[in-house]
Amino acid sequence: MRIEEPCLPEKPILTILYQDDYLVAVDKPAGLFVHRSFMDKDEIYFALQLVRDQIGQYVYPVHRLDRPTSGVLLFALTKEVAQKLNEAFAKKSDSFDELGESEATQLTKTYYALVRGHLPITAQRELIDYPLKEKLDKLGDKNVSRDKAPQSAQTYYRVMKQASLPIAVGKFTSVRYSLVKLNPITGRRHQIRRHLAHLRHPIIGDINYGDNKQNPFFGQHFGFKRLMLIAQSLSFIHPVTEQLITVTADFDQQWQQVFKRLGWQVEA
Repeated sequence: MRIEEPCLPEKPILTILYQDDYLVAVDKPAGLFVHRSFMDKDEIYFALQLVRDQIGQYVYPVHRLDRPTSGVLLFALTKEVAQKLNEAFAKKSDSFDELGESEATQLTKTYYALVRGHLPITAQRELIDYPLKEKLDKLGDKNVSRDKAPQSAQTYYRVMKQASLPIAVGKFTSVRYSLVKLNPITGRRHQIRRHLAHLRHPIIGDINYGDNKQNPFFGQHFGFKRLMLIAQSLSFIHPVTEQLITVTADFDQQWQQVFKRLGWQVEA
């Protein structure tokens, strides 16, 4: 079976999930950088420029998604709105011990991940409370101290589905998967990926923290390689209207292909 790598040879047209006079949210595909960085010397397209060209005005990023992560990506249309949202996202990155209950629920990020193995299905969501050492870039953070203490990091999760394929991989006689719904409370770099790896259930397709046997099998069996992590929804208080806004992205065709193969009925 031919394996498809996430690539963007033609100029993408991004799906606009929400737009008003102050904000625009799009569905970012896996494999697309949000904006230019020192790592992107061979890249042609970036979400910021694509959105700017599509709506005909400059946009300001207010949060980030890693290149391999797909899903809801929000931009502001003015500097003033961007500043307000940047402050909200920055506050969300602090320890949830410092937030009141109402503050903690004013900005909610919901992700779904396909992980290796069977995490137990429970009636209530579970909390991963595991500090993370700050993840630094070799070039972009070359002047930042490597001696900083681990930062507080919390992620709620709930296992939604489990499935097995009767195919031997490595020492195991079958392949097991879990679909996990996640709500990060803090916002550390690669937090969800690192927290799930800490549980010994890494995300499928994660080349940094994943399984070097499961990842090749998944690519060969399903016909594509990618990080199976989607920013499925984002809820926040609108910085101008003060209304609660929820923006949701659908599971794309590759996700739907996995769901069908595993016999799952899943809706965004």
